[in-house]
Amino acid sequence: MKTMAEAKDNSPTDKAQGRATGWLAKIAPGVRNLVSRRNETPDNLWIKCPDTGEMIYRPDLEAAQWVTPAGRHMRISPPKRFVYTFDAGQFEALPSPVVAQDPLKFVDQKPYPERLSAARSATGEQDAVALAFGKIKGAPAVVMVQDFAFLGGSLGMAAGEAFVAGARAALERSAPYVAFCAAGGARMQEGAFSLMQMARTTLAIQELRRERLPYVVVLTDPTTGGVTASYAMLGDVHLAEPGALIGFAGPRVIEQTIRETLPAGFQRSEYLVEKGMVDRIVERRDMNAVLGSILNTLMMGRRLRAA
Repeated sequence: MKTMAEAKDNSPTDKAQGRATGWLAKIAPGVRNLVSRRNETPDNLWIKCPDTGEMIYRPDLEAAQWVTPAGRHMRISPPKRFVYTFDAGQFEALPSPVVAQDPLKFVDQKPYPERLSAARSATGEQDAVALAFGKIKGAPAVVMVQDFAFLGGSLGMAAGEAFVAGARAALERSAPYVAFCAAGGARMQEGAFSLMQMARTTLAIQELRRERLPYVVVLTDPTTGGVTASYAMLGDVHLAEPGALIGFAGPRVIEQTIRETLPAGFQRSEYLVEKGMVDRIVERRDMNAVLGSILNTLMMGRRLRAA
């Protein structure tokens, strides 16, 4: 008695396909490879626009720096951000300090080290903050990028230490410091150690100020919680991508607390420009040029004094 698998292998259809493939293989040896490649089409070749539901061809989205036809600036990884920000996409990756992995031995639904391991596998990053050095329209700069895909870009010991390391790298190179912020707040698994990073990053910014080095913040979607309450709002200049959510508590929490309906667009980049919290909204495709103009202008007096 044949098993189901044996019956399937010897079915008339399979035999016919085998004869056809064998015949084609005699005149076109690569036909088997062509057939197998068709099954290797990536599953994410089309990306759904979160605003319109339109399916966007991935290469077209990449060519547009991950900005949809509707204007949505989608979240991107640190390597992509560095390529788009630095001149000709050239930069030097800077190492981040190593910190204690699980100081509180925290466990919720799973141990904290397991969450870190999963986030590292998914993003390819060691933690939520990555650093690089390069030129932006000819101006040397240290750039920090926060990755929301890594545990919501949460501010923990590693992220705080990386931010401080970036500020020190800027001091060593006498270069401006640019921070692309994206976070859901402090990392609860590290408790008070996480909250301490708000003070530590603030002190690092004060060191830049003492040396008269520019600190420019670019607010991306979303920037909330303890990050907004510290280094995200301490820049000499604040830029933001269009439509970015920026605030401390989320809109739903605020509405439930004050029991009032919030204005349309509340906590979005455009609303905050009107209220004076953000200096300018800059589209991703223009970020290199705008940042370069700002950095070259702010560093001009420093270069003149040095001369």
